[in-house]
Amino acid sequence: MKLRHGLLLGATFLAGAAAGPEIGHLLRSHGIASALAQETAPDAAGKAPAGRAETYRLLNLFGYVFERVRADYVEPTTDRDLINNSLNGMLTGLDPHSSYMTAKQFSDMQVQTKGQFGGLGLEVTSDAGLIKVMTPMDGTPASRAGIKTGDLIIAINGKSLDGIDLNDAVDRMRGEPNTKITLTLKRQGVDKPLDVTMTREIIHIQVVRSALYGKTAYIRLASFDEETESGMRDAFNKLKKQAGGTLNGVILDLRNDPGGLLDQAVAVCDDFITSGEVVSTRARHPQDSQRMDAHGTDITGGLPLVVLINEGSASASEIVAGALQDHRRSITLGVRSFGKGSVQTVMPLPGDNGAIRLTTARYYTPSGRSIQGLGIVPDIKVRETREDDSKFMLREGDLNHIIKNQGGTQGASQPRTDLPPIAKSIPDAPPAKWPAFDPTKPDTDFQLQQGLKVVQAMAAAPSQKRADNQ
Repeated sequence: MKLRHGLLLGATFLAGAAAGPEIGHLLRSHGIASALAQETAPDAAGKAPAGRAETYRLLNLFGYVFERVRADYVEPTTDRDLINNSLNGMLTGLDPHSSYMTAKQFSDMQVQTKGQFGGLGLEVTSDAGLIKVMTPMDGTPASRAGIKTGDLIIAINGKSLDGIDLNDAVDRMRGEPNTKITLTLKRQGVDKPLDVTMTREIIHIQVVRSALYGKTAYIRLASFDEETESGMRDAFNKLKKQAGGTLNGVILDLRNDPGGLLDQAVAVCDDFITSGEVVSTRARHPQDSQRMDAHGTDITGGLPLVVLINEGSASASEIVAGALQDHRRSITLGVRSFGKGSVQTVMPLPGDNGAIRLTTARYYTPSGRSIQGLGIVPDIKVRETREDDSKFMLREGDLNHIIKNQGGTQGASQPRTDLPPIAKSIPDAPPAKWPAFDPTKPDTDFQLQQGLKVVQAMAAAPSQKRADNQ
């Protein structure tokens, strides 16, 4: 999830080894020809190893197709476009989260992390050639326009996205601030396409938001960037001071948090768990696997903690929810999370040739669970609305060619026996006359209101009372 350098240019251009003299020259100039020679060198008996011979045959096949497209395609093409398309297909064909970025796309991604780009505030993914919304970010044009997780973007400014790859679609959605853009959406359960017109803005994600409800601290994390943990700690201290030095509990809202930096997820857990495993990652090569433990201090002094999750909670937010749940440090409330149990590494390529985002590991919760394709199941299930629209929600398991869930603890998780008595009385959906959800009106947020009930009930129980929370 963090940037790291890797020498992958060999794999990048290796595919063109038999594509003609120009490609061969390019390979030699980058020192790749010798690597190919070693890969296909004959053994002591003068025969190429079976596996290497097959590799060489496939590289020749690629070279043949490359030449046919270059020579006979209806319009002239550039070698760069053909190679870029090949690289993108190579990576996106592996899983939904691996991809190739050209130099411009990589530069745009780096600018995006600084919040200095004109855009809409959408996390999107590609599935079977369709552009799907994963999460509309808080306080952005997309969020204010009512775009939802699972919406399909089928056209931009009236032009179809059929056959357009994810990176190109993202490029089309970006643009100069204060310019208009219209997305045509297909929403599950709605017969006709929806046209949504928005104005691009400089996207500054407010990663941490907070509020005080009575004596309960509410902290929302919109994503995990370099400032998330410090921002959360500052918010907690501010709310505690605002409450006169005494709080009765904390609600940590991870709904629609698409994730981010792994080290920030661990740091957030450090603020609630004093010791023990937070998460482990298992890579292809054992020496690249890691285990991350908590070495922190519970900043709340052991206050009741409720974590809110939904289908838009993914990746780093699932690491936090899973660790706090496994350590029995929190009560998780909401609906099943997205289910992204993999770790991606962004690897810049030498020679200003862009970068690849590559899935390099699976991660596991402290109890050994892999949530890949499954998600975090809440301890208390509470829907946002009366309609059970779970079949319309996009999750990892709905995407094509996802990586397998493997290596984790097998069998169903043991049911919790430590839930507060109020858990049995919490309804799983709003009553009939509950007002429509308005993000500016906390009283309309049914999941939040149920979380507050749980915190207050836990705080009132004798075993949960604290003389102080320092």
